[in-house]
Amino acid sequence: MWRSQRNEVVATIEFVDVTKIYPGAARGAVEHVSFTVPSGAVCMLVGTSGSGKTTLLRMVNRLIDPTSGVILIGGQPITERDPIELRRSIGYVIQQVGLFPHLTIEENVRVVPSIKGESAKDTEGRVDELLDLVGLPPAEFRQRYPRQLSGGQQQRVGIARALAADPSVLLMDEPFGALDAITRARMQEELLRIQTGVKKTILFVTHDVDEAFKLGDQVVVLSEGHLIQMGKPMELLISPANDFVRELVGADSALRQFEYVPVTTALEPVAQAGSEAGAERIEASAMLLAALLKLVQSGANELLVVRDGAPIGQVSLASIAQVIRKDRSDANAATSATSAASRA
Repeated sequence: MWRSQRNEVVATIEFVDVTKIYPGAARGAVEHVSFTVPSGAVCMLVGTSGSGKTTLLRMVNRLIDPTSGVILIGGQPITERDPIELRRSIGYVIQQVGLFPHLTIEENVRVVPSIKGESAKDTEGRVDELLDLVGLPPAEFRQRYPRQLSGGQQQRVGIARALAADPSVLLMDEPFGALDAITRARMQEELLRIQTGVKKTILFVTHDVDEAFKLGDQVVVLSEGHLIQMGKPMELLISPANDFVRELVGADSALRQFEYVPVTTALEPVAQAGSEAGAERIEASAMLLAALLKLVQSGANELLVVRDGAPIGQVSLASIAQVIRKDRSDANAATSATSAASRA
């Protein structure tokens, strides 16, 4: 399986008081936005149309330059780098995919390494590994053309191509927005699977809050060019900053507080050694809502949590309740700190 050649991810993305005002515009498309995407994290940008999501994303690879403020990758201002070199060092996946129709899938994946001077021989093994990584067997897909692939398969090729030069940063602009619901869900699962292995720093634009909560380590909510709130999905659900955020994320729904929190957050040691054989099981990738439903339906006191078939602990109603109480306390504390800072 393909793994990043980088020994350590050091690609934080920092926005420092970033503003973008287009000529003739009455207000900025983005105004005084500051936040940091930690190394190896998936940061989701959400908000209504015109909120500034895509403008922020496109400023990272200098398709658009900010009017003021600074953007840094790995601590270095992007304005200190050549725009072409910068773009070649950043993976970029868009809704339209943008595969070259006259090139085979293999040739499409190796486009950026080829531009950087790597030969077909040098990249042959990497192309096969990347196609395997995104679930497209090389022997079957390497010599096909984009027109011979479904929309979901083309998106997989787009992700493989974005990873081919082993970038530390990946930008994704509504990459699954044009797919049907079933294919979209599969691609989301595929991205989560890929990210567990490659650990890129990902900035991802979406209109879909469910997608943001499913994929994001952190979620940034934008409105009319302003950053309204950022935090973990649970923080936004429990302590929305205002009515706009509350309505956008559906914070009034109690079930949503369980729907996007991984079951592993409520993990506790197995209560009794040797009890694993007959225990009800749940996958480590499941969410707390699935665990709650299974506990109720089975009548079990706890569920054995397994990863790759091996037990890693258990969850119970008590451990789930403890997680919710802790997240509520943490979210309230974060909101209080933010409010205090804004008053200072």
